[in-house]
Amino acid sequence: MDESEQGAAHKYLTVRDHLATLVAHELKVGDAIPSERDLTKQFGLSRMTVRQAVDALVTEGVLVREQGRGTFVAPQRIDFEMRLTTFGEEMRSRGMEPATTVLTAQVVAATPDVATALEVEPRDKVHYLYRVRSADGTPMCIEQVWVPVALAPTLFDGGPPASMYAALRDAGLAPEWGEDTLSADEATDTEASLLGLGDKRAVLRAERRTFSVDGAAMFSRACYRADRYSIWVPLRAPRPTLVPRRRSTQADATSPEPVTTGSDATTTPAHAPATAGASGGRP
Repeated sequence: MDESEQGAAHKYLTVRDHLATLVAHELKVGDAIPSERDLTKQFGLSRMTVRQAVDALVTEGVLVREQGRGTFVAPQRIDFEMRLTTFGEEMRSRGMEPATTVLTAQVVAATPDVATALEVEPRDKVHYLYRVRSADGTPMCIEQVWVPVALAPTLFDGGPPASMYAALRDAGLAPEWGEDTLSADEATDTEASLLGLGDKRAVLRAERRTFSVDGAAMFSRACYRADRYSIWVPLRAPRPTLVPRRRSTQADATSPEPVTTGSDATTTPAHAPATAGASGGRP
């Protein structure tokens, strides 16, 4: 990089860092940032350089542009960390007030994909919960949850539980570990309406299997608005891979137990990486 390129990069970073400092210490969510014209005068830079700095913060989710209105401080993104916590716990830890709107709570027949995830037979009865989770009045995600009726027959007797994990613990099915599958997608019309997305259709999808000590206890699918979540993944040195043992088809089959692969494998399940939750904590 020659001196002219270094100078251009330095100027761009100066504006970016100035705006980031304003967002962090002076401006609130929804406040407008100084106009490109004002920033151009303040720093004596070209409009293109100023726009590059603003574009970078828009891409990072720090700022949001609104057509015809200007550029504003974006709502805080929530780290989607893979761990078995509830949505309510995660939101309260960030100083936000959680709320839930239940759309459906009933007993249904397990579809083949749900049956496979829960290691039951297709058409077996399962509790089904469909709900929208919000924080500070803003819809954050849509959840679908399934639990085998055979494991917790009275799960919905008192109405839909506020916390599915707490309800599982009360039923003697305390969540021990889980596994998440994450994917990026575009929201359906129904999802966009429930989440208030407007023209921004990007969502993060998460499928989770939650295991108690006796095996698969719950399966869930969640649709998160991508403008409010970012994925945070802790890294560590490689260890033996944890693999859930499939349920035997024999009549006297025992419940599945997690097993590990590798020469130094141990059969004690660690808190296996699950996002939602996450802050992907959901149920």
